[in-house]
Amino acid sequence: MECIVVIGKQDYLGVFEVVFGKRVLIYDLDDTLYNKTEEFADILDETMAEALVYDLGLKMNLQEAKALVTESYKIYRDGGEIFYRDYGINPKDLFIAYHRRKPVEKIVPYDNLIEKIKRVPAEQYIFTASDRYASEKILKHLGLYEFFKDRYFSVEDFGVFKKNEDAQVYKDFCERINTSPQDVVFVDDSYSNLEYAKEAGMTTVRIYYKNNSAKDKTYIDYAYRGIESFLDAVLSAEAA
Repeated sequence: MECIVVIGKQDYLGVFEVVFGKRVLIYDLDDTLYNKTEEFADILDETMAEALVYDLGLKMNLQEAKALVTESYKIYRDGGEIFYRDYGINPKDLFIAYHRRKPVEKIVPYDNLIEKIKRVPAEQYIFTASDRYASEKILKHLGLYEFFKDRYFSVEDFGVFKKNEDAQVYKDFCERINTSPQDVVFVDDSYSNLEYAKEAGMTTVRIYYKNNSAKDKTYIDYAYRGIESFLDAVLSAEAA
């Protein structure tokens, strides 16, 4: 288990008193509750390129579009942003087309993840940038649907298509579930999402898989290598 505390100088138990002091735990879905491997990331870039070229009629060959998707993600943490800015692509149209093509069957689930999630002593929700159509398919593929079927929300439920533009959507989410942002731990792999979750008042946990590239970000309170490491820490603290 690897836990990096980004701010503060709490001892081991102090760290988990902070986490367990919150009543609500909200997870991101994509790349958080499963590991987006380099191979799968490449497939997703191609999937978005296919949506742009074949579904939205972008006048570009597939390989050029894919290269721009990859570049856009590196620059903006959003594979579509270059196309919104420079090619007049409508974000809603790409949001729909991409998620209809998303190759959910290629995701590799964690073994027994649901058993750990069921033992977490908090109200648990999912807030995802995937649409509801893809989210349901992903949750079923991961074996998490029955647990979260009434407790997962898409950005589209709030009339937006991203989680990394401002803090309001996080406040709206908390209002929807009748809780305060100050009573929430938000878990996500994307530091650009966590910035706005922190601005809304949430405690933030980053999930990473290689090096913790955002360890210097003051809006990230805790960081763990993979969701299983985070859940193991939570459950270990509960048993202590």
